[in-house]
Amino acid sequence: MTISRTVFFVSDGTGITAEMLGRTLLSQFPGIAFGRFTLPFVDTPEKARKARAEIDRAAREGARPIVFSTLIEPAEKSVVASSDALFLDLFDRFISPLEAELGVESSHMLGLSHGIGNHGAYQERINAVNFTLAHDDGATTANFDQADVILIGVSRSGKTPTCLYLAMQYGVKAANYPLTPEDFGEPGLPKPLLPFRHKLFGLAIAPERLSQIRNQRRPDSGYASPENCRYETRRAEALYRSEGIRFVDTTTKSVEEIAITVLHEAGLSRPGYP
Repeated sequence: MTISRTVFFVSDGTGITAEMLGRTLLSQFPGIAFGRFTLPFVDTPEKARKARAEIDRAAREGARPIVFSTLIEPAEKSVVASSDALFLDLFDRFISPLEAELGVESSHMLGLSHGIGNHGAYQERINAVNFTLAHDDGATTANFDQADVILIGVSRSGKTPTCLYLAMQYGVKAANYPLTPEDFGEPGLPKPLLPFRHKLFGLAIAPERLSQIRNQRRPDSGYASPENCRYETRRAEALYRSEGIRFVDTTTKSVEEIAITVLHEAGLSRPGYP
């Protein structure tokens, strides 16, 4: 019998931090089915009371919920903490030790981790997103010389979401280029990529998983057939190896994990970014 628990990510901002930390912790319990709900912008006592009511309602309907909180203000925090749930204050667990170590109090200001206080970094992300959208899926190879990284891989291997994550989170100008069966008909890299070999990073994927993903897009097509997926993935990996292109297997990785792998292995870490 599968165990199930309800989980709430509660924040006075977007809830991104609570979700990221909470989901990472929950991933250590693969045998439990978690029903996840995000309650963002809980920034007034009234909203806090509504959040508590929603959490308590879930408690009445099943097992005691789990709450991951990044609430800052004591008034809202105390209301939500009084709900019938396991309340985990993600900030308190780290802020208090940091205050003791640094010898100063934290600012207790809302939304700093995702704000635009650093205008330069914010504008850099905007520029990166615009670049990535303009250079998605091989739409154009113009200005590839301006790319920080160019992801290559077969269709539906995760290129677009990874590029967008790199742009939005780290200000990386990430372009991507699809490898098609036509590209495998000639030896070596596709000609448009030859001048940018040093910027290339490959994405690999298991053919079985690729077939599942493609069948959601084009059911029962040659494009999604196991035979075609085996052919394309085999040829793509052979290309990476023969051309000395670094690559990562995306089969079981999240977009976040793929992006961090690319950042690390391609040496793209950006000082000043989270």
